[in-house]
Formats: sequence, C-alpha cells, structure tokens
Amino acid sequence: MTHSHAIVWMDFREARIFRFNAEDVEHEHLKAHNPFRKVHHKAGVIGAGRLALDTNFFDHIVDALRGTTEWLLVGPSGAKLELLRHIEQHMPWVRKTLVGVHAMDHPTDGELLAHARQAFKAIDRMLPNTPA
Repeated sequence: MTHSHAIVWMDFREARIFRFNAEDVEHEHLKAHNPFRKVHHKAGVIGAGRLALDTNFFDHIVDALRGTTEWLLVGPSGAKLELLRHIEQHMPWVRKTLVGVHAMDHPTDGELLAHARQAFKAIDRMLPNTPA
C-alpha cells in the first residue's frame, strides 16, 4: 500500500517514522548506532568536543521515507537540523519533498500521528488545484 505522507520525529538517539494515508499507518523505530550529541570540551583535550555524526542513521531515516510524496521533520534537538544538512548536501531530491520542520518535545506515538494528520490536512488545503 502506498503511503503519501510521513512524519519523522528524531533526536540524537532514535527516530520514529510514521508513513500514512487516509486508511493505513506504518510505523518504524530506528536507533542510532553511534548517538551523536555535543560533548563538553575539557581543558587539554584535543578536538572540537563533538562526536562524529552517524550518517548511516540518517541514511536509514531517508530509506524509511521511500515512496512518500511529502514529509514533516520534527524533534526536540539539533539532530533534525543535522539530518536536514545531510540531506541538502547528499540527497537534494529528498529535500524537495520536505514540507516543514518543527520543534517538538517527546510526544507519544498517538500525539505524533495526530499532529501529522492535522498538519497535512492544512498543507493539503493550501496546495494549488486541490479540492477543499
């Protein structure tokens, strides 16, 4: 079954992806292999104080979006912005299907899906040549 919409909630440890249409929902939960986050820099330590980004994690998120025509990216941290930067540099065609980036704390699965359905209802009304 084709799922035209998706929402990705992510932080530096995990991503929850919901692909859905009017009748059906698919859910996928991904864990980062190497969770990335800012590490406080200590005096005398070489480096910028950041762990390397887990680009495999980002690629798995993008793979989970395969077949969707529009998607939202939400989450509480800068992780979503790192994903966006990765997509813009390596997969610009995926960026074209992104319809919004929002800050969102830690919703339940039900709250996340309800937010996505409400957001896409508004987005679909704004699209040209779409019956109300």
